[in-house]
Amino acid sequence: MYRIAKKVSLNPTVTLMEIEAPLIAKKAKPGQFIILRVDEEGERIPLTVAGYDREAGWVRIIFQIVGATTEKLNHKEEGEYIQDFVGPLGVPTHVEGLKKVCVIGGGVGCAIALPIAQELHSLGCEVTSIIGFRNKDLVILEDEFRACSDNFTLMTDDGSYGKQGNVTMPLKEILEAGERFDEVIAIGPLVMMKFVTLTTKEYDQKTVVSMNPIMVDGTGMCGGCRLTVGGQTKFACVDGPDFDGFEVDFDEAMSRANSYAKFERKAHSDACNLFKKEVE
Repeated sequence: MYRIAKKVSLNPTVTLMEIEAPLIAKKAKPGQFIILRVDEEGERIPLTVAGYDREAGWVRIIFQIVGATTEKLNHKEEGEYIQDFVGPLGVPTHVEGLKKVCVIGGGVGCAIALPIAQELHSLGCEVTSIIGFRNKDLVILEDEFRACSDNFTLMTDDGSYGKQGNVTMPLKEILEAGERFDEVIAIGPLVMMKFVTLTTKEYDQKTVVSMNPIMVDGTGMCGGCRLTVGGQTKFACVDGPDFDGFEVDFDEAMSRANSYAKFERKAHSDACNLFKKEVE
C-alpha cells in the first residue's frame, strides 16, 4: 500500500498527488512512468512521473480525470492509500549533452514536459518552453515553467490568457527566424504532437515526442502499447515512451486511441454515478 502524502487540484479536471514510494523515488528520472492500481479490484493505468524527491521519498503524479480509474483515484484524499505503485518504467528522456532545447507541452502533457525542462535547466541547457491550453481555466504549472525557462510562451486556443493560438504558431515563428535547437521535445495530445512534427519537419529540426498509448502490463508482454515507428512495431513501455517524431505513424496511433474512447466515457460515467449513490 502506498500513502498519498499530498493532493492538490490544479484545475477542475487535473489533480496533483505526491505518493510515498521511496524506492521508486531513488531511481526515477524524467520521462519515465509508473503503473498503479487504486484498489485490489482496480485496473492498471500508466502515469508519467511528474516529479520526485529522493530524500523525502515521494513521487509526484499529475493526472486528468477522464475515465473510471482516474475518477476513483481523484476520490482518494491525503493520508489515504492506493493499492499498487510500480516503477520506474520506460526509458528516461535523453538530456545529456544537450545545450539548447525547445520543450513544448500541451494540456496535461505539461506535467510530463515540466520535469524534463527542469532537468535540462539544472544541467545548464538553454531552455525555450512553449505550453498551450484550451483556455485560461485549464492552465497548469505556469510558474514552474517560467522558473526553468530562458524563453517562455503560453498559448490558449481562445486567447483568454497568454497569446491566442496553438503551440505550433510561436514554434514556426522561431524556426522561420532561423533559430535551431539540439532537439525539440513535444509532449501532449497526439494531434498536437503530429502538427508540431509536421512543422519542425519543414525545417529539418530534430524532434522527439512522448507517446502514451493504452498500456496494461508495462513490460512489453501484452502488446497493447504498440506503435508503428519507422515502419517497425515498437512498444511504448519498453522502447519508449520517447520516439523520433518524424518516424511515428500518428494517424495509426490516433485511430487506436479513439477506439477506446466510447468505452472510457461509459466507464467514467458509471464510476461517477457510483460515487453519487455512495454520497446519497
